[in-house]
Amino acid sequence: MVGAIVAGTAGRMGGRIIKTVLDTEGIELAASFERPDHPAVGKDVGEVVGTGPLGIPVSSCLEEVIDKGDVIIDFTHFEVSLRHLKLASERKRPIVIGSTGFTEEHLAEARKLAENVPCVLAPNMSVGVNVLFRVVEKVARYLGEGFDIEIVEAHHHHKKDAPSGTAMKLAEVLANARGWKLADVGVYCRHGMIGERKKEEIGIQTIRAGDIVGEHTVIFGGVGERIEVTHKAHSRDNFARGAVRAAMWVVNEPNGMYDMQDVLGLR
Repeated sequence: MVGAIVAGTAGRMGGRIIKTVLDTEGIELAASFERPDHPAVGKDVGEVVGTGPLGIPVSSCLEEVIDKGDVIIDFTHFEVSLRHLKLASERKRPIVIGSTGFTEEHLAEARKLAENVPCVLAPNMSVGVNVLFRVVEKVARYLGEGFDIEIVEAHHHHKKDAPSGTAMKLAEVLANARGWKLADVGVYCRHGMIGERKKEEIGIQTIRAGDIVGEHTVIFGGVGERIEVTHKAHSRDNFARGAVRAAMWVVNEPNGMYDMQDVLGLR
């Protein structure tokens, strides 16, 4: 039985992950924690997430509970997740990170830390989205440069980073499929007299509105025709299921950085 330590008990994802752990065979909730000043600290985890008492109090930090479980699941904030990864690396605890907003410098630090511990870090844990990554890569290769590529992503108005981590991963996959560097071809805003669209260009546009869980559309625009590939998340449960699946997988892997393509065997 795999014992899971879940970060961000009272967060939008933390609660969903805890409920998914409780509903999944082969894994159990070993501990959960919040930031030290959160009002949920000290309360029963089950009362916080609405499952009924579980007999597990919400702790105030990872340090308090890291020895109680086999794997950490973290969907908090990229800076917080990086600190948790550092502690996980020191204490040899596998970790699954679903936070977004990492810069290249942060990712480089994360990869270095993962030399000492197994870590799954992915901008989107959904099985469907990870299949989407593979599909659009093949479409981009088949269509060639006669088709322009645009990405449109939409999320709820609480989301802090833009574009989404998933949109950036899609852009990276598509740029690589064309033999480009995303840093050279990514366009994130268009306004005014910008001139004609360049051939070597990937547009990434952002929408923030209401309670949209997550929508990503890749547009392949040719002359006289276009192909649109869309993924829509209807709830956060699919992210939670992917995270739990990753947690059960990573505990048996050697040290190193992994993503959901590795977890799902899509490479």
